Amino acid sequence: MKEKVILVNEKDEQIGLMEKIEAHEKALLHRAFSVFVYNEKGEMMLQQRALGKYHSPGLWTNTCCSHQRENESNIEAGKRRLMEEMGFTTDLEETISFIYKAPFENGLSEHEFDYILVGNFEDDPKPNPDEVADWKWMHPEEVKKDLEENPDNYTAWFKIIFDRHYQTIS
Repeated sequence: MKEKVILVNEKDEQIGLMEKIEAHEKALLHRAFSVFVYNEKGEMMLQQRALGKYHSPGLWTNTCCSHQRENESNIEAGKRRLMEEMGFTTDLEETISFIYKAPFENGLSEHEFDYILVGNFEDDPKPNPDEVADWKWMHPEEVKKDLEENPDNYTAWFKIIFDRHYQTIS
């Protein structure tokens, strides 16, 4: 079954469903979420996307992100995808939401009404190798500095969502 995304208007009201790849080809606004997981030292867990991903392979990004399914809450979706990608779950809290657009090198685009979800976790994840090549903990200040010095190491959307998230935690 092909994954569908929830098409929304600028008020986050559902206006339809569409296959994920088609929505990214057409750059249509759809609902999404981005998870940031922290440990007790205040470090954020980053993941390196698997090399087999159809866009942004091998680039670093936040703990996980994806799209809600129809009739799935933001928190339910975040927990589901955290388990699918990183092999663990934790309580998540919804923080901010905003619309952004980010093009990929392969001609696809993200155009998302994105919800930032935040959680805490102290153990090592058990990442799915089809999704994740590597992971690490980094302090947000280190991430900000590395984004400035090495922007090509990060996904297009992470550069946008990290900046928005960083404003709420700094």
